[in-house]
Amino acid sequence: MKKLFGLFAVLFGLSLLSACASAPEVNENASAEELYTQAHKLLEKTSYAKAAETFEKVELEHPYSKWATKAKLMGAYAYYKDQKYDDAILSLDRFIKYHPGNQDAPYAYYLKALCYYEQIVTVDKDQSNTAKAKEAFEQVINRFPDSEYAQDAKLKIDLANDHLAGKEMEVGRYYLRQKNYLSALNRFSVVVNEYQTTSHIEEALYRQVEIYTILGLNSEARTAAKVLAYNYPDGKWTKKAKGIIGSK
Repeated sequence: MKKLFGLFAVLFGLSLLSACASAPEVNENASAEELYTQAHKLLEKTSYAKAAETFEKVELEHPYSKWATKAKLMGAYAYYKDQKYDDAILSLDRFIKYHPGNQDAPYAYYLKALCYYEQIVTVDKDQSNTAKAKEAFEQVINRFPDSEYAQDAKLKIDLANDHLAGKEMEVGRYYLRQKNYLSALNRFSVVVNEYQTTSHIEEALYRQVEIYTILGLNSEARTAAKVLAYNYPDGKWTKKAKGIIGSK
């Protein structure tokens, strides 16, 4: 999050006033710059909801000022800090729509991806936000490959892929326990074909061996076992697969 805070500091600039000891009251008749500064102080004091409200006030009351553009992005950041991710995403979508060429557009895309990423849950739950996070991080990489956010986006895509693969494995194991072998095989094959760099690939290959053997598809089972053994010669799943293949 250091990069996130770094950009946050740059956006405010040296012209902003230093923060007070407590969250300030908002001056109802303030100029755009004054409102923006007040919102900044509220943000520093972790009054995120009030900060977001004040940044939006800059937009509403001074829509043509230079501060309005900054306020769109910083209002989204305030919502993000307040864990109001849906509100943050709406604000970021507005910023991206109306300011696609802004110098802070890469950050807007990155922050939107983080909003989804922060909502990733364990693999036993719905993974829709994981898929959205992956897609959003891919946009960061595709649109801004040389930006400071691209490398972190790649790392987070790897983590998202591991979650998505984990979900496929969980569902596959469920079908396997239910002896719904074809449905289970389909899930494990998704991991083998689409998530080859995740931590789940080794078990997924073994499950293919297991199910192919159950279905009497011994040639396919041997092929999967060879792939498993080649990539993980000393792995526990390779040892288990050899036990199955050796008995055939």
